[in-house]
Amino acid sequence: MAHDEILRTISVPAGADLSALQYTFVKLNSSGQVVACAAVTDTPIGILQNKPTSGQTAEVGVHGVSKLVASAAVTPGALIGTAASGKGVTTSATGQFNVGQALTAASGANSIFSVAFQTLSVSQPHA
Repeated sequence: MAHDEILRTISVPAGADLSALQYTFVKLNSSGQVVACAAVTDTPIGILQNKPTSGQTAEVGVHGVSKLVASAAVTPGALIGTAASGKGVTTSATGQFNVGQALTAASGANSIFSVAFQTLSVSQPHA
């Protein structure tokens, strides 16, 4: 069962309607606002914890254990990065950042799993 615990968050203005993207990876835009990750090579700032609309405050988890929506099946222990949809996926693409490790399994797309992560100190991209 997915869970979160000891989660450090930051508050950042949402640069778009993110109300349907809770528990997905987000990034900062050039204005310092949070927007959805849209490519596997995006550098996530964290995992969105709430459902803000444009201009509202986004609560973004940047370190700890969080729930994350899966892009595909994930096994416990897998290194996790962002899919083009902002959902969590096992890292495998060139240039994709490893930002965490799966703690629980995801049975497939759109299932929620737990990930231990730290985005402010993102590890090197997958080669």
